[in-house]
Amino acid sequence: MAIMMISEIKGQTAEGYERVLDMVQPHYADAQGFVMHSGHATDSGWRVVEVWESREDAGRFFAQHVAPNLPKGIHPKARFEPLHTLVRR
Repeated sequence: MAIMMISEIKGQTAEGYERVLDMVQPHYADAQGFVMHSGHATDSGWRVVEVWESREDAGRFFAQHVAPNLPKGIHPKARFEPLHTLVRR
């Protein structure tokens, strides 16, 4: 079952987000279970929403590609929601 990961990143800036995205974006093409990524500013920092085929796929990608590239002091708080429906193009 597909899942949606919602990650709240307190203190993250647009510039910091874009630096991390530049480093990890090339890896999405080969990432097992990756469906989509989006990000936007919030009052307290940044929010990332991704859809993955499984929580394990999302966790593996985060550990391998995102965590090593996060700026010092940035600690995303993620939650996972199972999706009832996922319509693909």
